[in-house]
Amino acid sequence: MEYGSVGGGTSGGGGGDHDPSDPQRRRKRYHRHTALQIQKLESMFKECPHPDEKQRLQLSRELGLAPRQIKFWFQNRRTQMKAQHERADNSSLRAENDKIRCENIAIREALKNVICPSCGGPPVTEDSYFDEHKLRMENVQLKEELDRVSSIAAKYIGRPISQLPPVQPFHISSLDLSMGNFGGQGIGGPSLDLDLIPTSSNLAFQPPVISDMDKSLMTDVAANAMEELLRLLQTNEPLWMKSSTDGRDVLNLDSYQRIFPRAMSHLKNPNVRIEASRDSGVVIMNGVALVDMFMDSNKWVESFPTMVSVAKTIEVISSRMLGSHSGSLQLMYEELQVLSPLVPTREFCILRYCQQIEQGLWAIVSVSYDIPQFASQFRCHRLPSGCLIQDMPNGYSKVTWVEHVEIEDKTTTHQLYRDLVHSGMAFGAERWLATLQRMCERVACQMVSGNSTRDLGGVIPSPEGKRSMMKLAQRMVSSFCSSISTSNSHRWSTLSGLHDVGVRVTLHKSTDPGQPNGVVLSAATTFSLPVSPQTVFSFFKDERTRPQWDVLSSGNAVQEVAHITNGSHPGNCISVLRAYNTSQNNMLILQESCVDSSGSLVVYCPVDLPAINIAMSGEDPSYIPLLPSGFTISPDGRPDQGDGASTSSNTQGSMARLSGSLITVAFQILVSSLPSAKLNLESVNTVNNLIGTTVQQIKAAMNCPSS
Repeated sequence: MEYGSVGGGTSGGGGGDHDPSDPQRRRKRYHRHTALQIQKLESMFKECPHPDEKQRLQLSRELGLAPRQIKFWFQNRRTQMKAQHERADNSSLRAENDKIRCENIAIREALKNVICPSCGGPPVTEDSYFDEHKLRMENVQLKEELDRVSSIAAKYIGRPISQLPPVQPFHISSLDLSMGNFGGQGIGGPSLDLDLIPTSSNLAFQPPVISDMDKSLMTDVAANAMEELLRLLQTNEPLWMKSSTDGRDVLNLDSYQRIFPRAMSHLKNPNVRIEASRDSGVVIMNGVALVDMFMDSNKWVESFPTMVSVAKTIEVISSRMLGSHSGSLQLMYEELQVLSPLVPTREFCILRYCQQIEQGLWAIVSVSYDIPQFASQFRCHRLPSGCLIQDMPNGYSKVTWVEHVEIEDKTTTHQLYRDLVHSGMAFGAERWLATLQRMCERVACQMVSGNSTRDLGGVIPSPEGKRSMMKLAQRMVSSFCSSISTSNSHRWSTLSGLHDVGVRVTLHKSTDPGQPNGVVLSAATTFSLPVSPQTVFSFFKDERTRPQWDVLSSGNAVQEVAHITNGSHPGNCISVLRAYNTSQNNMLILQESCVDSSGSLVVYCPVDLPAINIAMSGEDPSYIPLLPSGFTISPDGRPDQGDGASTSSNTQGSMARLSGSLITVAFQILVSSLPSAKLNLESVNTVNNLIGTTVQQIKAAMNCPSS
């Protein structure tokens, strides 16, 4: 398969005032270049489409062609490229124009038959959806204001506002699933509520006003937290004990309370749980770069897309000289996630403080800090947690990580994730460290300038092309993780009745230049298999078994035509796949797979050939639209039964010694390119059937029962 346009085999060999009627003159105007000449010219064209006279003379000597021939070949090649781009643009615009025209016709026809449900007459000309959406937003704001006032009343006057006369509810109908009313038939009952929400985070609060007294208090809290963290990091028994089952460090709560006495627990009720974990390992990144990653909220999200769904710096309390984060103190908001719609995110408002202990040794602590406007909504409290970073030779660092939180379980954890979450592994230090190690390996691979034929298959022409492809794949993975987050910016609704798989869907309006414009439907489900995570990952990663689960491939095999390694584990890679025996020869599949001891991902997205060529040539891939789908695989938290199949030499750690797997399947589809479009029943049925069939095929391939 060829990527990019191939230069013309013929080129004008000269110009001037020739008589076009002279056949001898006409024959001499053209010269067919050899394959070697074309290859050299094409190579030069990719580097410099506009060579100067010196470069043309050099090519003339090397290829045995006249400088005039070189000049006209480049002119013709530039004209050819321009024409190709114009044809592609025209084709895309024509297709979009046809699609919009069809949608307009369909909307006009539908409006002819719509009647008002109240009076039976013709509908009003305005689209009532926008008024409804505005009322919904105002209703949410009023509820938040009511909660805030109620909290203040309960705190300061000793009587909750709930004792006031109740407010009569204002009923608003849910978003229509179709043009007609299908009542209680089909999916999710008569009132499936799918709000059209923007892609931005729900972090719509105003930054709090922080006085000098507040800053002084924050500084004291951060200093005390740092002192506690250093003792947790550097003390073993009796503060930390080794688990007899999996060898993990377990916090001895009695010893902890004696060493760090507190007047009372932060959350005083029987539903409070303590999660504490500690782990250490070596990462391929120097200490200064790691500190910069931890203290920059944007880099924090980019580096941990599978774990951090939202991170914002609310206020910089103190900072030090440029180039050094030692002494920096920030007030931050973050949401932590497990990649499944069944597990709610954990919200924290924290102080993050960095201190350089000595040359080549840093400590970073995070501790919850209550701000009145957020305190009522948080159910998690982070006790002093963080890491110690020690420089090692050759750009490596040793990282020791501690996670210590109090969790108030107001709702029961879903049974599929109960073992994983309650054991502390879902949000624990081992998962953080394993993810950090994998991401640092990815960064190291991205910075390597070598252009290995084994890695790239000879398709990607330059190190710049490799880095561009890695950036595109990273954005694809981040978009996928965001699409299945349970952050406040996503409101999931459950579909039921069509399959034994509970599918959850959410609808949002996409305006990001890196996504198709319009309304996007995200759908996901999670199920368990009594198969090791490594076995499941290998099944999804192997292109030979792809036809067994990819319902969109219609059973067609795929071939890997480009490969980029981005980690020490062979499963950590980026692939470009081409499907056999399909009519869509212009469409390829971009896929990234990543695996560590905490779990794995296989994320993929169809991308057309011109877009792949843009990335492979080293150009900025930020505006290539992506709508990724894929799988997440994590251990189920139950101990291994001893068959040995789940232990992998490449994914060491207690999380790698667990038996079964939890698999989340997620798809995204573009419902409409119109930002005000409503979700129709056909789209819901399509995505529900898509996920249900995929799950059934996976279970069949793994020889597992269908229900």
